[in-house]
Amino acid sequence: MAELSTIARPYAEAAFDLARQESALGAWSQMLRFGATIVADERVAAALDNPRLDAGAKESLLLSIAGDRFDAQARNFIRVLVDADRIAMLPQIAAQFDALKDAAEATAKATIESAFDLTEAQVAGLKAALEKRFGKKIETSVSVNPALIGGARVTVGDAVIDGSVQARLDAMSTQLRA
Repeated sequence: MAELSTIARPYAEAAFDLARQESALGAWSQMLRFGATIVADERVAAALDNPRLDAGAKESLLLSIAGDRFDAQARNFIRVLVDADRIAMLPQIAAQFDALKDAAEATAKATIESAFDLTEAQVAGLKAALEKRFGKKIETSVSVNPALIGGARVTVGDAVIDGSVQARLDAMSTQLRA
């Protein structure tokens, strides 16, 4: 996988530079994620792997599926990827672009898993505490995981804050066995 990210990096950086020049980081992020979704579709991936289709046909296929969701710059970017036979790497490019965007905007994504549904006030409180702790703007996604029994588990990048009852029970179990 390291090889794929190495190949994807210059394309992600080029897209990031274009987006920053246009002050359109959010729009580019959406376009790249949408393109990555298209390329990840089994039928589209099979068509892109078909040796009978030339670059023009592949480009037409992708741009026709995208419709008006790509602006002129994004269409040119897709052409470059197709011509370089790198279009299958669009998911990796989109992921690296989002990482560059988050770093530039001092933003981090947090995944909050809770044993029960959280109220908006609880999520807002957690978000504020995370922003203070990490010194970044936090974008949250919340999910319910009954296996936690109680409490919550928060993941921000590589950091995991596990305040769940299940984690405490696992720790107690480990100590009793030692």
